[in-house]
Amino acid sequence: MAVAQTPHQGIVALDLEGVLVPEIWIAVAESTGIPELRRTTRDEPNYDLLMRGRIEILNQHGLTMSRITQIIAGLTPLPGALEFLDALRERTQVVILSDTFEQFGRPFMRLLNWPTLLCHRLIIQDDHIVDFELRQEDQKRHAVNAFKNLNYRVVAAGDSYNDTAMLAAADTGFLFRAPDNVKKEFAQFVALESYDDLLQHLSRALNL
Repeated sequence: MAVAQTPHQGIVALDLEGVLVPEIWIAVAESTGIPELRRTTRDEPNYDLLMRGRIEILNQHGLTMSRITQIIAGLTPLPGALEFLDALRERTQVVILSDTFEQFGRPFMRLLNWPTLLCHRLIIQDDHIVDFELRQEDQKRHAVNAFKNLNYRVVAAGDSYNDTAMLAAADTGFLFRAPDNVKKEFAQFVALESYDDLLQHLSRALNL
C-alpha cells in the first residue's frame, strides 16, 4: 500500500524596506537634504551600481555612520507592520531576506520582536562607510532555493527589482506595495496593497 506523502512545512520570506519598515536611504535623503540618496532598488535593478553610487555621494558630503545611525534611530516600522508580522509568526516560520546591512537593520529587529534577518554588512572606517560586504551574491534567491532543498514550501513577498528573483524562486511570490514600474514589468506576480490581504494570501498559499 502506498504511503501518503507528508506535505512540506512552510516558511515565508519577506523583504524588509518598503514592506515592514520605511526605505532607509529615502529617510537619510530627506533628513540630510541630499536628493540623490532617494534612489533605491525600486529604481535601480543593479544593486552594486546603486551602492557604489551611494558611498560616493556619502563621501562627497562627508556624511558619517553616526549621523546615519541617528536618523535610523528616529524611524519606526510601517503602520500595521508589527501586528502583521506577529500574526504571521503565530502561523508559520518567517525569515526576512534583505539587501540592507546589519548596521541598518538591527535597530528595526528590536522593534519587530527580533525576527530572523539575513542581510549584508557595511565596512566602516573612522565613522565613514568605505565599502560593503555582500553575504552572498543574489542572496535572496539562494536562500529561497536552500529552504526548498530543505523541503520547505516557500512563499515570498517583496516590493522592488531586487526581490523579483526571490519571488520567482519561491513556490508562490507576491508583490507588496510595489511601485507601478515594478508591477508593470513583473505582472506575473499578484500585487497586494494591505497587510490584511498579504496575510490572507500568504496563509492561503501555505494552506494555513
